[in-house]
Amino acid sequence: MCRSLGLPVGGDSSGSFRRCAVETLRDILDGAAHGVFPPPDGRTTVVPQLSRRDAGVLNFTAHAVVFLDEDPDWVYAQLGRVDCDMYSAPTHPAFLAALLAHTGRTAETVDAMLLAQPREGELPLPLREITDAGHPRVAYARKRRDDVRVWRADGGVLVLGRGIGGRLEVSVEVDESVRGRGLGRQLVDAARYLAGEPVWAQVAPGNARSQRAFQAAGYVPVGSELLMLSTG
Repeated sequence: MCRSLGLPVGGDSSGSFRRCAVETLRDILDGAAHGVFPPPDGRTTVVPQLSRRDAGVLNFTAHAVVFLDEDPDWVYAQLGRVDCDMYSAPTHPAFLAALLAHTGRTAETVDAMLLAQPREGELPLPLREITDAGHPRVAYARKRRDDVRVWRADGGVLVLGRGIGGRLEVSVEVDESVRGRGLGRQLVDAARYLAGEPVWAQVAPGNARSQRAFQAAGYVPVGSELLMLSTG
């Protein structure tokens, strides 16, 4: 059962939990993919992991989701120790460091979550599917996703796979020699034609070039996330 903290961080947590209308991480992601987001009520919802590999924190507008196989009371206790408001606590370095230390997991960065709906029609550029696992982008994806498929274009690579909660995630890589010509935008646009369902992307906030490419291809920001990776 998911539980939510509804008081300012550091307040008395007694009576602050409520039964949630959505029960799983998959429910939350499916809802967001169709424009139905958690209520902007300042709460943090804790739900179980859907796989041993994936744990972490999602942040939507004024609502956070911690997906972790841990007692929710422990999670809320860590939030209560953070010296900031309830909206900022789930992404505060002290809270994230406590999660990582407690679980023994590692993390890279807090990414922006972007989302696009599928498209029908002709691909915006020629692609050929490949099975070569030697490309660094492909190797990276296979550590974090299932059912990975890869397409090659002249000057770039497009990768689709099942990531957090089984959602379909896209990543691309453009050769240095052809960057700045719009190929990245074409590749992430092509993912929408290949997908047949909503497509998610995680982009570092400071990666302005990638942010522009995804948004120019119709991807919209819906929140942020920290993925905590298992070291086992």
